Amino acid sequence: MSAKVKGPTDHVVIVGAGLGGLSAALRLAGAGRKVTVIEREGVPGGRNGLLVKDGYAFDTGPTVLTMPDLIADALACVGEELKDWLDLIPLQPLYRAFYHDGSHLDVHADTARMQEEIAKTISPQEAVGYGKYVEFVTKLYKYEMNDFIDRNIDSPLNLLTPNLAKLVALGGFKRLAPKVNQFLKDPRTQKVYSFQAMYAGVSPQQALAIYAIIAYMDSVNGVFFPKGGMHAVPRALAGAAAKHGVEFKYNTSVTSVEHSNGRARAVLTDTGERIECDALILNPDLPVAWRELLGRTPPSVKRLKYSPSCVTLLVGSNKKYDRLAHHNIHFGESWDGVFDELIDKQTIMSDPSLLVTVPTHDDPELAPAGKSSYYILFPVPNLDADIDWNAKRESFREHMISTMESRGYEGFSDSIETESMTTPLDWQAQGMERGAPFASAHTFFQTGPFRPRNMAEGFENVVFAGSGTQPGVGVPMVLISGRLAAERIVGAIK
Repeated sequence: MSAKVKGPTDHVVIVGAGLGGLSAALRLAGAGRKVTVIEREGVPGGRNGLLVKDGYAFDTGPTVLTMPDLIADALACVGEELKDWLDLIPLQPLYRAFYHDGSHLDVHADTARMQEEIAKTISPQEAVGYGKYVEFVTKLYKYEMNDFIDRNIDSPLNLLTPNLAKLVALGGFKRLAPKVNQFLKDPRTQKVYSFQAMYAGVSPQQALAIYAIIAYMDSVNGVFFPKGGMHAVPRALAGAAAKHGVEFKYNTSVTSVEHSNGRARAVLTDTGERIECDALILNPDLPVAWRELLGRTPPSVKRLKYSPSCVTLLVGSNKKYDRLAHHNIHFGESWDGVFDELIDKQTIMSDPSLLVTVPTHDDPELAPAGKSSYYILFPVPNLDADIDWNAKRESFREHMISTMESRGYEGFSDSIETESMTTPLDWQAQGMERGAPFASAHTFFQTGPFRPRNMAEGFENVVFAGSGTQPGVGVPMVLISGRLAAERIVGAIK
Protein backbone atom coordinates (compact mmCIF):
# COMPACT_ATOMS: atom_id res chain seq x y z
CA MET A 1 0.00 0.00 0.00
CA SER A 2 1.39 3.41 -0.95
CA ALA A 3 1.19 6.33 1.46
CA LYS A 4 -1.87 8.57 1.45
CA VAL A 5 -2.56 12.08 2.68
CA LYS A 6 -3.83 12.27 6.23
CA GLY A 7 -7.06 13.70 7.57
CA PRO A 8 -10.26 14.72 5.76
CA THR A 9 -10.26 14.93 1.96
CA ASP A 10 -13.78 16.18 1.23
CA HIS A 11 -12.70 19.33 -0.64
CA VAL A 12 -9.64 19.16 -2.87
CA VAL A 13 -8.18 22.31 -4.38
CA ILE A 14 -6.04 21.87 -7.50
CA VAL A 15 -3.68 24.69 -8.49
CA GLY A 16 -3.26 24.65 -12.27
CA ALA A 17 -5.45 23.24 -15.03
CA GLY A 18 -2.61 21.52 -16.86
CA LEU A 19 -3.05 17.94 -18.02
CA GLY A 20 -1.90 16.56 -14.66
CA GLY A 21 -4.35 18.71 -12.72
CA LEU A 22 -7.21 17.87 -15.09
CA SER A 23 -6.48 14.14 -14.91
CA ALA A 24 -6.56 14.35 -11.10
CA ALA A 25 -9.75 16.44 -11.11
CA LEU A 26 -11.69 13.87 -13.13
CA ARG A 27 -10.61 11.02 -10.88
CA LEU A 28 -11.40 12.92 -7.69
CA ALA A 29 -14.80 13.99 -9.00
CA GLY A 30 -15.52 10.37 -9.89
CA ALA A 31 -14.57 9.41 -6.33
CA GLY A 32 -17.14 11.84 -4.91
CA ARG A 33 -14.88 14.68 -3.83
CA LYS A 34 -15.68 18.36 -4.16
CA VAL A 35 -13.00 19.75 -6.47
CA THR A 36 -11.97 23.34 -7.21
CA VAL A 37 -9.41 24.03 -9.94
CA ILE A 38 -7.69 27.42 -9.97
CA GLU A 39 -6.01 28.44 -13.23
CA ARG A 40 -4.15 31.69 -13.95
CA GLU A 41 -4.93 31.61 -17.69
CA GLY A 42 -8.33 32.05 -19.28
CA VAL A 43 -8.30 28.51 -20.70
CA PRO A 44 -7.23 25.08 -19.42
CA GLY A 45 -4.09 23.32 -20.58
CA GLY A 46 -1.04 24.77 -18.83
CA ARG A 47 1.92 23.95 -21.08
CA ASN A 48 -0.62 22.47 -23.51
CA GLY A 49 -1.67 26.02 -24.34
CA LEU A 50 -3.42 27.85 -27.18
CA LEU A 51 -2.54 30.98 -29.14
CA VAL A 52 -5.13 32.48 -31.50
CA LYS A 53 -3.55 35.06 -33.78
CA ASP A 54 -4.53 36.55 -37.15
CA GLY A 55 -6.99 33.77 -37.90
CA TYR A 56 -4.60 30.95 -36.93
CA ALA A 57 -5.00 28.66 -33.89
CA PHE A 58 -1.58 27.51 -32.65
CA ASP A 59 -0.75 24.90 -30.04
CA THR A 60 1.96 26.40 -27.86
CA GLY A 61 3.17 23.23 -26.11
CA PRO A 62 3.27 19.53 -26.94
CA THR A 63 2.40 18.54 -30.50
CA VAL A 64 2.79 14.75 -30.27
CA LEU A 65 -0.11 12.78 -28.77
CA THR A 66 0.43 9.14 -27.83
CA MET A 67 -1.33 6.66 -25.53
CA PRO A 68 -4.89 8.07 -25.94
CA ASP A 69 -6.15 5.25 -23.70
CA LEU A 70 -4.89 7.33 -20.79
CA ILE A 71 -7.29 10.13 -21.78
CA ALA A 72 -10.10 7.60 -22.13
CA ASP A 73 -9.27 6.22 -18.69
CA ALA A 74 -9.52 9.67 -17.07
CA LEU A 75 -12.86 10.38 -18.78
CA ALA A 76 -14.20 6.97 -17.75
CA CYS A 77 -13.80 7.97 -14.08
CA VAL A 78 -16.86 10.19 -14.51
CA GLY A 79 -18.66 7.84 -16.91
CA GLU A 80 -17.70 9.67 -20.10
CA GLU A 81 -16.43 8.18 -23.35
CA LEU A 82 -13.50 9.46 -25.37
CA LYS A 83 -15.41 9.44 -28.67
CA ASP A 84 -17.93 11.93 -27.27
CA TRP A 85 -15.22 14.47 -26.43
CA LEU A 86 -12.40 14.07 -28.95
CA ASP A 87 -12.04 13.21 -32.62
CA LEU A 88 -8.62 11.57 -32.85
CA ILE A 89 -6.90 11.16 -36.21
CA PRO A 90 -4.28 8.34 -36.39
CA LEU A 91 -1.30 9.84 -38.18
CA GLN A 92 0.13 8.10 -41.25
CA PRO A 93 3.07 8.28 -41.16
CA LEU A 94 3.77 8.98 -37.50
CA TYR A 95 6.86 10.96 -38.53
CA ARG A 96 8.77 11.64 -41.71
CA ALA A 97 12.50 11.69 -41.00
CA PHE A 98 14.77 13.62 -43.36
CA TYR A 99 18.54 13.03 -43.42
CA HIS A 100 21.56 15.04 -44.52
CA ASP A 101 22.22 12.68 -47.44
CA GLY A 102 18.87 13.55 -49.02
CA SER A 103 17.09 10.33 -48.04
CA HIS A 104 13.96 10.17 -45.94
CA LEU A 105 12.22 7.49 -43.89
CA ASP A 106 8.52 7.28 -43.06
CA VAL A 107 7.87 5.92 -39.56
CA HIS A 108 4.83 3.65 -39.16
CA ALA A 109 3.35 1.98 -36.10
CA ASP A 110 2.48 -1.21 -37.99
CA THR A 111 5.56 -3.44 -37.73
CA ALA A 112 5.13 -5.16 -41.08
CA ARG A 113 4.62 -1.86 -42.90
CA MET A 114 7.65 -0.36 -41.16
CA GLN A 115 9.76 -3.35 -42.12
CA GLU A 116 8.75 -2.83 -45.74
CA GLU A 117 9.75 0.85 -45.50
CA ILE A 118 13.14 0.02 -43.96
CA ALA A 119 13.82 -2.79 -46.45
CA LYS A 120 13.02 -0.44 -49.35
CA THR A 121 14.93 2.59 -48.02
CA ILE A 122 17.86 0.91 -46.24
CA SER A 123 18.14 -2.89 -46.46
CA PRO A 124 16.29 -6.16 -45.75
CA GLN A 125 18.79 -6.94 -42.98
CA GLU A 126 17.95 -3.66 -41.23
CA ALA A 127 14.25 -4.55 -41.47
CA VAL A 128 14.93 -7.84 -39.67
CA GLY A 129 16.82 -5.96 -36.97
CA TYR A 130 13.90 -3.56 -36.60
CA GLY A 131 11.53 -6.48 -36.02
CA LYS A 132 13.77 -7.68 -33.18
CA TYR A 133 13.92 -4.13 -31.80
CA VAL A 134 10.10 -4.00 -31.66
CA GLU A 135 10.09 -7.28 -29.71
CA PHE A 136 12.58 -5.72 -27.27
CA VAL A 137 10.66 -2.47 -26.63
CA THR A 138 7.34 -4.34 -26.38
CA LYS A 139 8.77 -6.51 -23.59
CA LEU A 140 10.29 -3.41 -22.02
CA TYR A 141 6.87 -1.74 -21.94
CA LYS A 142 5.23 -4.85 -20.49
CA TYR A 143 7.76 -5.17 -17.65
CA GLU A 144 8.13 -1.46 -16.98
CA MET A 145 4.68 0.13 -17.18
CA ASN A 146 2.83 -1.34 -14.22
CA ASP A 147 5.71 -1.63 -11.75
CA PHE A 148 7.84 1.41 -12.53
CA ILE A 149 5.64 4.06 -14.15
CA ASP A 150 1.95 3.55 -13.43
CA ARG A 151 2.17 3.38 -9.63
CA ASN A 152 3.08 5.48 -6.63
CA ILE A 153 6.60 4.78 -5.40
CA ASP A 154 7.55 5.56 -1.81
CA SER A 155 10.94 3.86 -1.71
CA PRO A 156 13.44 2.13 -4.02
CA LEU A 157 12.38 -1.04 -2.20
CA ASN A 158 9.01 -0.76 -3.98
CA LEU A 159 10.86 -1.68 -7.18
CA LEU A 160 11.88 -5.11 -5.90
CA THR A 161 9.41 -7.05 -8.02
CA PRO A 162 9.79 -10.00 -10.42
CA ASN A 163 9.68 -7.51 -13.30
CA LEU A 164 12.84 -5.81 -12.04
CA ALA A 165 14.80 -9.00 -12.65
CA LYS A 166 13.21 -9.28 -16.10
CA LEU A 167 14.19 -5.69 -16.92
CA VAL A 168 17.76 -6.32 -15.81
CA ALA A 169 17.95 -9.49 -17.89
CA LEU A 170 16.52 -7.64 -20.87
CA GLY A 171 19.26 -4.99 -20.62
CA GLY A 172 16.96 -2.18 -19.54
CA PHE A 173 19.61 -0.65 -17.28
CA LYS A 174 22.30 -0.55 -19.95
CA ARG A 175 22.82 2.59 -22.05
CA LEU A 176 20.17 3.35 -24.66
CA ALA A 177 22.30 4.03 -27.74
CA PRO A 178 24.40 0.83 -27.54
CA LYS A 179 21.23 -1.17 -26.87
CA VAL A 180 19.42 0.30 -29.88
CA ASN A 181 22.55 -0.31 -31.95
CA GLN A 182 22.41 -4.03 -31.11
CA PHE A 183 19.32 -4.23 -33.32
CA LEU A 184 19.71 -1.31 -35.73
CA LYS A 185 22.95 -0.84 -37.66
CA ASP A 186 22.14 2.10 -39.93
CA PRO A 187 22.58 5.63 -38.50
CA ARG A 188 19.20 6.64 -39.93
CA THR A 189 17.20 4.09 -37.95
CA GLN A 190 19.43 4.54 -34.91
CA LYS A 191 18.57 8.25 -34.86
CA VAL A 192 14.84 7.90 -35.37
CA TYR A 193 14.50 5.31 -32.59
CA SER A 194 16.69 7.06 -30.03
CA PHE A 195 16.06 10.80 -30.46
CA GLN A 196 13.21 10.54 -27.91
CA ALA A 197 15.83 10.46 -25.13
CA MET A 198 16.14 14.21 -25.61
CA TYR A 199 12.61 14.60 -24.21
CA ALA A 200 13.94 12.96 -21.05
CA GLY A 201 16.76 15.49 -20.92
CA VAL A 202 19.63 13.11 -21.56
CA SER A 203 21.55 11.99 -24.62
CA PRO A 204 20.96 8.51 -26.11
CA GLN A 205 24.56 7.74 -25.18
CA GLN A 206 23.86 8.47 -21.50
CA ALA A 207 20.18 7.50 -21.17
CA LEU A 208 19.22 4.13 -19.76
CA ALA A 209 17.73 1.67 -22.22
CA ILE A 210 14.47 1.75 -20.24
CA TYR A 211 13.82 5.06 -22.02
CA ALA A 212 13.23 3.15 -25.22
CA ILE A 213 9.73 2.95 -23.76
CA ILE A 214 9.19 6.47 -25.12
CA ALA A 215 9.93 5.17 -28.60
CA TYR A 216 7.45 2.35 -27.94
CA MET A 217 4.74 4.82 -26.93
CA ASP A 218 4.89 6.63 -30.25
CA SER A 219 6.73 4.62 -32.88
CA VAL A 220 5.10 1.29 -32.02
CA ASN A 221 1.86 2.23 -30.27
CA GLY A 222 0.97 5.08 -32.63
CA VAL A 223 0.71 8.88 -32.81
CA PHE A 224 -2.61 10.73 -33.00
CA PHE A 225 -3.81 14.24 -33.71
CA PRO A 226 -6.99 15.62 -32.17
CA LYS A 227 -9.31 17.53 -34.49
CA GLY A 228 -9.02 21.14 -33.35
CA GLY A 229 -5.38 20.78 -32.35
CA MET A 230 -3.64 19.47 -29.26
CA HIS A 231 -5.47 22.04 -27.15
CA ALA A 232 -8.63 20.03 -27.77
CA VAL A 233 -7.32 17.55 -25.17
CA PRO A 234 -7.39 19.90 -22.14
CA ARG A 235 -10.62 21.44 -23.42
CA ALA A 236 -12.20 17.98 -23.43
CA LEU A 237 -10.88 17.01 -20.00
CA ALA A 238 -11.96 20.33 -18.47
CA GLY A 239 -15.36 20.15 -20.16
CA ALA A 240 -16.04 16.68 -18.80
CA ALA A 241 -14.82 17.69 -15.33
CA ALA A 242 -17.07 20.77 -15.28
CA LYS A 243 -20.03 18.68 -16.41
CA HIS A 244 -19.50 16.47 -13.37
CA GLY A 245 -19.31 19.23 -10.81
CA VAL A 246 -15.68 20.39 -10.79
CA GLU A 247 -15.53 24.16 -10.24
CA PHE A 248 -13.03 26.08 -12.37
CA LYS A 249 -11.75 29.53 -11.47
CA TYR A 250 -9.95 30.88 -14.55
CA ASN A 251 -7.91 34.09 -14.76
CA THR A 252 -7.02 33.57 -11.11
CA SER A 253 -3.51 33.11 -9.70
CA VAL A 254 -2.72 31.45 -6.39
CA THR A 255 -0.23 33.67 -4.59
CA SER A 256 0.45 31.52 -1.52
CA VAL A 257 -0.63 28.50 0.48
CA GLU A 258 -1.82 29.09 4.03
CA HIS A 259 -0.57 26.26 6.23
CA SER A 260 -0.08 25.37 9.87
CA ASN A 261 1.09 22.30 11.77
CA GLY A 262 2.27 20.65 8.56
CA ARG A 263 -1.11 20.95 6.87
CA ALA A 264 -2.33 23.18 4.03
CA ARG A 265 -5.45 25.03 5.18
CA ALA A 266 -6.28 27.32 2.28
CA VAL A 267 -4.94 29.01 -0.84
CA LEU A 268 -4.84 32.78 -1.28
CA THR A 269 -5.43 34.28 -4.71
CA ASP A 270 -4.62 37.51 -6.52
CA THR A 271 -8.35 38.24 -6.60
CA GLY A 272 -8.39 38.45 -2.81
CA GLU A 273 -10.07 35.13 -2.21
CA ARG A 274 -9.20 32.67 0.53
CA ILE A 275 -10.25 29.18 -0.57
CA GLU A 276 -10.15 26.53 2.14
CA CYS A 277 -9.07 23.00 1.31
CA ASP A 278 -8.85 19.58 2.94
CA ALA A 279 -6.21 18.44 0.45
CA LEU A 280 -4.17 20.33 -2.12
CA ILE A 281 -2.70 19.29 -5.49
CA LEU A 282 -0.05 21.55 -6.98
CA ASN A 283 0.27 21.27 -10.77
CA PRO A 284 2.83 24.07 -11.45
CA ASP A 285 6.44 23.09 -12.13
CA LEU A 286 7.51 21.36 -8.91
CA PRO A 287 10.49 23.57 -7.93
CA VAL A 288 8.46 26.70 -8.67
CA ALA A 289 5.53 25.38 -6.60
CA TRP A 290 7.85 24.68 -3.68
CA ARG A 291 9.52 28.09 -3.80
CA GLU A 292 6.61 30.37 -4.66
CA LEU A 293 3.64 28.63 -3.04
CA LEU A 294 5.04 26.60 -0.15
CA GLY A 295 7.76 29.10 0.71
CA ARG A 296 10.79 26.85 0.80
CA THR A 297 12.89 24.53 -1.37
CA PRO A 298 14.09 21.17 -0.04
CA PRO A 299 17.80 20.43 -0.64
CA SER A 300 16.89 17.52 -2.94
CA VAL A 301 14.98 19.94 -5.19
CA LYS A 302 17.78 22.52 -5.13
CA ARG A 303 20.17 19.87 -6.47
CA LEU A 304 18.06 18.96 -9.51
CA LYS A 305 19.64 19.13 -12.96
CA TYR A 306 17.43 20.22 -15.85
CA SER A 307 16.76 19.09 -19.40
CA PRO A 308 17.78 21.14 -22.40
CA SER A 309 15.27 23.78 -23.43
CA CYS A 310 13.99 24.67 -26.89
CA VAL A 311 13.05 27.62 -29.02
CA THR A 312 9.75 27.35 -30.84
CA LEU A 313 8.59 29.41 -33.79
CA LEU A 314 4.86 29.29 -34.60
CA VAL A 315 4.32 30.43 -38.16
CA GLY A 316 1.24 31.20 -40.19
CA SER A 317 2.20 30.93 -43.85
CA ASN A 318 0.78 31.25 -47.34
CA LYS A 319 3.02 28.42 -48.55
CA LYS A 320 2.52 24.65 -48.51
CA TYR A 321 5.19 21.98 -49.05
CA ASP A 322 3.82 18.77 -50.55
CA ARG A 323 6.72 16.58 -49.39
CA LEU A 324 5.88 17.06 -45.71
CA ALA A 325 4.00 14.81 -43.31
CA HIS A 326 2.28 16.04 -40.12
CA HIS A 327 5.45 15.60 -38.01
CA ASN A 328 8.81 16.05 -39.73
CA ILE A 329 12.21 15.50 -38.15
CA HIS A 330 15.21 16.96 -39.93
CA PHE A 331 18.39 15.30 -38.70
CA GLY A 332 21.73 16.98 -39.21
CA GLU A 333 24.80 14.91 -40.01
CA SER A 334 26.09 15.36 -36.45
CA TRP A 335 24.46 13.19 -33.79
CA ASP A 336 26.68 12.55 -30.78
CA GLY A 337 27.96 16.09 -31.27
CA VAL A 338 24.46 17.56 -31.03
CA PHE A 339 23.96 16.21 -27.52
CA ASP A 340 27.50 17.09 -26.50
CA GLU A 341 26.81 20.70 -27.47
CA LEU A 342 23.36 20.86 -25.88
CA ILE A 343 24.03 19.07 -22.60
CA ASP A 344 27.75 19.06 -21.85
CA LYS A 345 29.03 22.23 -23.52
CA GLN A 346 25.67 24.05 -23.23
CA THR A 347 26.07 25.77 -26.58
CA ILE A 348 23.87 26.21 -29.65
CA MET A 349 23.81 23.23 -32.04
CA SER A 350 26.28 23.81 -34.87
CA ASP A 351 24.53 21.21 -37.07
CA PRO A 352 20.91 21.39 -35.91
CA SER A 353 18.36 18.61 -35.75
CA LEU A 354 14.85 20.03 -35.60
CA LEU A 355 11.15 19.17 -35.52
CA VAL A 356 8.64 20.76 -37.89
CA THR A 357 4.98 19.98 -37.22
CA VAL A 358 2.30 20.98 -39.73
CA PRO A 359 -1.08 20.93 -37.91
CA THR A 360 -2.96 22.07 -41.03
CA HIS A 361 -1.79 18.90 -42.78
CA ASP A 362 -4.66 17.09 -41.03
CA ASP A 363 -6.88 19.96 -39.86
CA PRO A 364 -7.04 22.85 -42.37
CA GLU A 365 -9.51 24.70 -40.12
CA LEU A 366 -6.63 25.70 -37.81
CA ALA A 367 -5.66 28.37 -40.38
CA PRO A 368 -7.46 30.71 -42.79
CA ALA A 369 -8.57 29.07 -46.03
CA GLY A 370 -5.65 28.03 -48.20
CA LYS A 371 -3.03 28.83 -45.53
CA SER A 372 -0.69 26.58 -43.53
CA SER A 373 0.59 26.64 -39.97
CA TYR A 374 4.02 25.43 -38.83
CA TYR A 375 5.34 24.58 -35.37
CA ILE A 376 9.14 24.67 -35.51
CA LEU A 377 11.19 23.40 -32.56
CA PHE A 378 14.94 23.78 -32.16
CA PRO A 379 16.52 22.22 -29.03
CA VAL A 380 18.77 24.68 -27.17
CA PRO A 381 20.49 24.70 -23.76
CA ASN A 382 18.46 25.73 -20.72
CA LEU A 383 19.12 28.91 -18.75
CA ASP A 384 22.10 27.41 -16.94
CA ALA A 385 23.98 28.25 -20.14
CA ASP A 386 25.64 31.64 -20.60
CA ILE A 387 23.35 32.80 -23.43
CA ASP A 388 21.66 36.22 -23.43
CA TRP A 389 18.35 35.39 -25.12
CA ASN A 390 17.22 39.01 -25.13
CA ALA A 391 20.25 39.91 -27.22
CA LYS A 392 20.21 36.71 -29.27
CA ARG A 393 16.48 36.50 -30.00
CA GLU A 394 16.45 38.12 -33.45
CA SER A 395 19.64 36.49 -34.72
CA PHE A 396 18.40 33.07 -33.58
CA ARG A 397 15.13 33.61 -35.41
CA GLU A 398 17.11 34.29 -38.57
CA HIS A 399 19.19 31.17 -37.88
CA MET A 400 16.02 29.07 -37.59
CA ILE A 401 14.56 30.37 -40.84
CA SER A 402 17.82 30.07 -42.79
CA THR A 403 18.21 26.50 -41.49
CA MET A 404 14.66 25.72 -42.64
CA GLU A 405 15.38 27.10 -46.10
CA SER A 406 18.64 25.14 -46.34
CA ARG A 407 16.69 21.96 -45.45
CA GLY A 408 14.31 22.38 -48.38
CA TYR A 409 11.73 24.97 -47.28
CA GLU A 410 12.29 27.23 -50.26
CA GLY A 411 10.89 30.73 -49.88
CA PHE A 412 9.85 30.12 -46.28
CA SER A 413 10.88 33.57 -45.04
CA ASP A 414 8.80 35.40 -47.65
CA SER A 415 5.74 33.23 -46.93
CA ILE A 416 5.38 34.21 -43.26
CA GLU A 417 2.16 36.10 -42.50
CA THR A 418 2.22 35.90 -38.71
CA GLU A 419 4.50 34.36 -36.12
CA SER A 420 5.20 33.88 -32.41
CA MET A 421 8.58 32.91 -30.93
CA THR A 422 9.26 31.36 -27.52
CA THR A 423 12.77 31.24 -26.03
CA PRO A 424 14.02 29.78 -22.72
CA LEU A 425 13.41 33.19 -21.11
CA ASP A 426 9.77 33.00 -22.18
CA TRP A 427 9.43 29.46 -20.81
CA GLN A 428 10.84 30.70 -17.52
CA ALA A 429 8.35 33.59 -17.47
CA GLN A 430 5.59 30.99 -17.91
CA GLY A 431 6.75 29.25 -14.72
CA MET A 432 9.21 26.64 -15.96
CA GLU A 433 12.36 26.32 -13.87
CA ARG A 434 15.56 27.17 -15.81
CA GLY A 435 13.37 27.83 -18.85
CA ALA A 436 13.19 24.04 -19.36
CA PRO A 437 9.78 22.89 -20.66
CA PHE A 438 10.94 19.26 -20.37
CA ALA A 439 11.52 19.76 -16.60
CA SER A 440 14.28 18.10 -14.58
CA ALA A 441 16.36 15.63 -16.58
CA HIS A 442 15.77 11.89 -16.31
CA THR A 443 19.25 10.99 -15.18
CA PHE A 444 19.49 7.78 -13.14
CA PHE A 445 19.28 9.64 -9.82
CA GLN A 446 16.31 11.72 -11.01
CA THR A 447 14.24 8.79 -12.25
CA GLY A 448 11.67 6.51 -10.63
CA PRO A 449 12.07 6.47 -6.85
CA PHE A 450 14.82 9.09 -7.07
CA ARG A 451 12.65 11.65 -8.87
CA PRO A 452 10.94 14.16 -6.53
CA ARG A 453 8.05 12.39 -4.81
CA ASN A 454 4.53 13.58 -5.41
CA MET A 455 3.92 13.94 -1.66
CA ALA A 456 5.33 17.21 -0.32
CA GLU A 457 7.83 16.54 2.45
CA GLY A 458 6.69 18.21 5.68
CA PHE A 459 3.05 18.49 4.59
CA GLU A 460 0.51 15.78 5.28
CA ASN A 461 -2.05 16.85 2.68
CA VAL A 462 -0.10 18.42 -0.23
CA VAL A 463 0.51 16.44 -3.43
CA PHE A 464 2.26 17.35 -6.69
CA ALA A 465 1.24 16.54 -10.27
CA GLY A 466 3.00 17.27 -13.55
CA SER A 467 6.28 16.52 -15.26
CA GLY A 468 8.50 17.56 -12.34
CA THR A 469 7.38 14.66 -10.17
CA GLN A 470 6.91 10.93 -10.75
CA PRO A 471 6.68 9.39 -13.30
CA GLY A 472 8.11 12.24 -15.42
CA VAL A 473 8.03 14.11 -18.72
CA GLY A 474 5.64 13.80 -21.67
CA VAL A 475 1.87 13.87 -22.15
CA PRO A 476 1.34 10.20 -21.13
CA MET A 477 3.50 10.56 -18.01
CA VAL A 478 1.78 13.78 -16.97
CA LEU A 479 -1.67 12.22 -17.36
CA ILE A 480 -0.47 9.34 -15.19
CA SER A 481 0.90 11.84 -12.64
CA GLY A 482 -2.64 13.15 -12.20
CA ARG A 483 -3.96 9.70 -11.45
CA LEU A 484 -1.14 9.01 -9.01
CA ALA A 485 -1.83 12.34 -7.25
CA ALA A 486 -5.53 11.48 -6.94
CA GLU A 487 -4.66 8.05 -5.54
CA ARG A 488 -2.60 9.71 -2.81
CA ILE A 489 -5.89 11.27 -1.68
CA VAL A 490 -8.57 8.63 -2.29
CA GLY A 491 -6.60 5.40 -2.66
CA ALA A 492 -6.48 3.07 -5.66
CA ILE A 493 -8.91 4.03 -8.43
CA LYS A 494 -10.29 1.19 -10.50
